[in-house]
Amino acid sequence: MIVIKGILLVFYLTSLIVVTIYCLIQFHLLIKYKKKNVTETKHPREYNGDAPIVTVQLPIYNEYYVVDRLIDNICLLKYPKSKLEIQVLDDSTDETIERTRAKVKYYSEEGFDIKLIKRENREGYKAGALKYATKTAKGEYIAIFDADFLPNADFLTKTIPYFENEKVAVVQTKWGHINQDYSLLTRVQAFQLNVHFSIEQEGREKGNYLLQFNGTAGVWRKSAINDAGGWHADTLTEDLDLSYRAQLKGWQIVYLEDVTSPAELPAEMIGLKSQQYRWMKGGAETAKKLLPTVWNSNIGIAKKIHASTHLLGSSVFLFVFMIGVFSVPLGFLISPTASGYVFMNVFLISLFCISIVYFVANVESVWDNENKIKSVLKFLFLFPVFLSLSMGLSLHNSLAVISGYRGKKSPFVRTPKFNIKNQKDSYKQQKYQGKKLPLATILEGVLAIYFLGSVIFSFYSGRNSLIIFHTLLFFGYSTIFYFSVKHLNYQIKE
Repeated sequence: MIVIKGILLVFYLTSLIVVTIYCLIQFHLLIKYKKKNVTETKHPREYNGDAPIVTVQLPIYNEYYVVDRLIDNICLLKYPKSKLEIQVLDDSTDETIERTRAKVKYYSEEGFDIKLIKRENREGYKAGALKYATKTAKGEYIAIFDADFLPNADFLTKTIPYFENEKVAVVQTKWGHINQDYSLLTRVQAFQLNVHFSIEQEGREKGNYLLQFNGTAGVWRKSAINDAGGWHADTLTEDLDLSYRAQLKGWQIVYLEDVTSPAELPAEMIGLKSQQYRWMKGGAETAKKLLPTVWNSNIGIAKKIHASTHLLGSSVFLFVFMIGVFSVPLGFLISPTASGYVFMNVFLISLFCISIVYFVANVESVWDNENKIKSVLKFLFLFPVFLSLSMGLSLHNSLAVISGYRGKKSPFVRTPKFNIKNQKDSYKQQKYQGKKLPLATILEGVLAIYFLGSVIFSFYSGRNSLIIFHTLLFFGYSTIFYFSVKHLNYQIKE
C-alpha cells in the first residue's frame, strides 16, 4: 500500500508541477504582452500598378455549406485584378466540387484570374494540396484561407506592406468569430482562442520568441516557403511545422493583433473534437520532429524555452488528465489535510496565473468596448466553465497526444462547418455529422460517474478538500459526454 501511495503521489505532484510551470510561462507571455509594441505599424496601401502579384489559396475538402460564401468573399478583396490570382484547391469527394466549379466559372467570366485545382487523390491532405498548388502559383506572396474564413476587403492592403522587410516570411492576422454568441460551446471556444490571438501570439512577438502561422488568415512569402523546405505532410499541423522551420532558418513572422479575419467556430461537439484531435496530435508530432532541431540551433536560451513550451503545449493535457484521475484515490489514501494542502497551494499558483491571463485577453482586450461590469460578470461565468470543459476534454486530447508521440498515422479529419452565423441557423440533420460512438466518449461518461462518486463520498465522509475540484471534473466530463452523444444523433446519411 505504501508503494502504491508513493507512486500515485509522484505522478500527482509531477503533473501539478508541470501544469504550474506551463501557467507561469503563460503569465510571462502576459508580462511581455503588456509591454510597448516593438512592431512598426504599417498603414494600408492603395495598390495600383506597383502592386506585387498575390496568390490566394483556398484549400477545400467537402465544404458544401460554406464554399459559395468563401469564394464570393475572396472576390471582394480590394486589390488590382491583374495582380491577384485565386487558386481554389478542391479535393472534395461530394457535391461541393460542383458548387466550386460553378463559382470558378462565374468569376472567371467576370475577369478574375481564378482556377480550380483538383487533384486525383488527397495525398498529403491540406499540406499536399498547398504543396501541389504552390508549384504553379504566380504570386510573390501567398495568402491562405480555410473554407470557414471571411477576410475583410482590405486584408491584402493591410498585410502586404509588411513584406517591405525582406526578412519577413509570414504576416499572420487575428481570428475573429462570426458565431461566438451561438451557444455556450462557441462562447467558450472564443474565450480560449482570444488568449492565443492576444497574449500568446503578441506576447511571443514582443518577447522576440518564435511564433506560428495559424494555417489560415495569413500571408506567406513564396521564397520563404521554398527556402524552409516547403510544405510537409508528416504532421497534422503542417502550419506549425513550416513556421518553425522557416524561423530556424532566420525568417521572421509578423503578427497583427489589430487586423481581424472573421471565421466560423465549430457549433457542435463532434466538429470541435475533430479539430481538437488534429491540433493536439499535430502539436505532439511537431514537437517530436522539431524539438531536437530547436535545441541544437543557435537561438537564445529564452527562445528555446518558450519554443519548447509552445511545441509541448498540447502535452499539458496529459498532466491535466493525470491530476484529475489520481486525485481521487490520493484523497482517500492520504490524510485529507496533507493532500488538500499540497494540491491547493500549487493549484492556486496555477489558477492565479491563468485567470489573470484570461482576464486580460478577454475583458481588457477583446471586450474592451463593452460595459466593464458586464464584461467582468461574463468572465466570472465563463472562466470556471472553460476550466471545467478543458478538464473534460483532457482524456480526448491526451489520446491524441499519445497517438502523436507514438507516430501512429491518421488522416487529416476536417472540421465540418455549416454556415452558422446566428441562432436561427442550425447544424441539425445536415451532412458531415459523425456516425459512430467512439470508445473515448464512453470512457468520458465513465469518468463523469467516477468523479460524481467522489463528490458524493467526499460530502458524506467529510473529506471536502477536493470536492470543488471534483465537481468541476464531473461537470466537465458529463457535459462533454452529453453533447458528444446528443450531437452524434443529428446525423443523416452522408
